[in-house]
Amino acid sequence: MLRYVSLARHAGPFRALTGISVAEFDALAAEAIPALATADRERLSRPERRRAIGAGHPMALTARDQVLMSVIWLRRYPTDGVLGYLAGVDEATIRRIRNRVVPVLADLGRDTMRLPDPGRGRRAALDDLLADTPGLAVLIDTFEQSIQRPGNPAEADAYYSGKKKRHTLKTQIAVDERDGRIVAVSASVRGPTADLTLLAASGLLERLPSGVGAIGDLAYIGIAAHHPQGLGAAPRRKPRGQPRPAADILYNQAFARRRVRVEHTIRRLRVFDALTMPDRHHRRDHSRRGPAVAGLVNRHLARGVVQAAALVR
Repeated sequence: MLRYVSLARHAGPFRALTGISVAEFDALAAEAIPALATADRERLSRPERRRAIGAGHPMALTARDQVLMSVIWLRRYPTDGVLGYLAGVDEATIRRIRNRVVPVLADLGRDTMRLPDPGRGRRAALDDLLADTPGLAVLIDTFEQSIQRPGNPAEADAYYSGKKKRHTLKTQIAVDERDGRIVAVSASVRGPTADLTLLAASGLLERLPSGVGAIGDLAYIGIAAHHPQGLGAAPRRKPRGQPRPAADILYNQAFARRRVRVEHTIRRLRVFDALTMPDRHHRRDHSRRGPAVAGLVNRHLARGVVQAAALVR
């Protein structure tokens, strides 16, 4: 049966099933298990509960294994029946575990997100072509995930993305350009929602510390007007009916080199199949997946930074 004590002995399969190393999972479990216990106490202490705390059949899986099953679900997105078979429990047990643990992982994921501090760290040297862009900025982009087609035609039309040619949900992320760490994940919205509209609804720009700008792709042209301090930048659009100026080509190339880190971070997020495969759960609690996965990615990036610093020493 799939259990931590057996899987942790095999680093390769563990990483393939969870997306993180055994050490990274151990650090996560050290925080998740107490947080899960606290959440369970709050849930079981609700006034309308009739049973005493401790009543009912005990869980077949330990708290560590429950966290493991939830991380595997995020990474591989198996059906509850398949994951239950591998874990030696029934489908309903996996569903209950997932509904309890993923919200805890989402909260822990949000705890790993910190907006850049202009007073800390060195600012990256900018290409001369980018002299008019913010010296310190978060990189913003979105990604879409396919969903089941809603049965109501009007609702289906509302979720149909002309870009992806399917029904989708869209999620916005913001990344610290210095290390690729995720600093914000938006709630999931309908796929056709314009990126600038989602940015305004998320309130991200208002939460940025003074002196921190925002950088996006062509979908964010005009972002400077939305930034409280005007610290926004996007690539230069090709003039209509005219060839693109050579200076704009060089500018956009330099801009893309600066912005590429957010594309790498999105790739790290979408390694987790719960954010890549078509959603099977009719959009229920979808907004919790992004922060939960972002926390796993941030932990991996943080561990890489620590290891690199140790090598330098």
